[in-house]
Amino acid sequence: MKKLILSLAIVALAVTTTNAQVTFGVKAGLNLATWTGSDASSTNFPGKAMKAGLNVGGVVNIPVSSNFSVQPEVVYSMEGMKLTGGSYDLSYINIPVLAKYNFSKGFFAATGPQIGFLTSAKAKPTSGPSTDIKSLLQSTDFAWAVGLGYLTSANVGFDARYNFGIGTIDKGSPKSKFTNSVIQINVFYMFGGKKGKE
Repeated sequence: MKKLILSLAIVALAVTTTNAQVTFGVKAGLNLATWTGSDASSTNFPGKAMKAGLNVGGVVNIPVSSNFSVQPEVVYSMEGMKLTGGSYDLSYINIPVLAKYNFSKGFFAATGPQIGFLTSAKAKPTSGPSTDIKSLLQSTDFAWAVGLGYLTSANVGFDARYNFGIGTIDKGSPKSKFTNSVIQINVFYMFGGKKGKE
């Protein structure tokens, strides 16, 4: 996965040097996160539910053809899970590298790999102090992203994305099978380029 993301990033960098229509943007939005996997059942985690959080970051959109582009991003993402009596609060720096197909009239679809770097992890009870659990989790997380979106003629856009984990986040031995699962609803703004098209 690391090699795949690195290869896509190198391709994106190469295209950047030859294409004058590269655009940059900023994004922010809502996360609805939980844990999935065979060991992330409601039996193991009573009252399991999605946890709301924020994501914010920057994007670079690199056109390859009139309809196709590559979009690397760097995003701070609040993830984790709610359960009876508290929550698990995780935060990551995520780096997705997306392949985007741009339809007519501003609509687009995107998919691609994502690597995440764990910055904090706490078990937070409803009352009382939280406990740092970062040492119990993997420092990197791998996911695949799929999404749809729309860019207006004013270069303001909206997208919805699902990031599903493809590697367990637990570090224990034997490892439990927990993966991050995150729905994102975002608004973004692209600077420069042609209006109404990324």
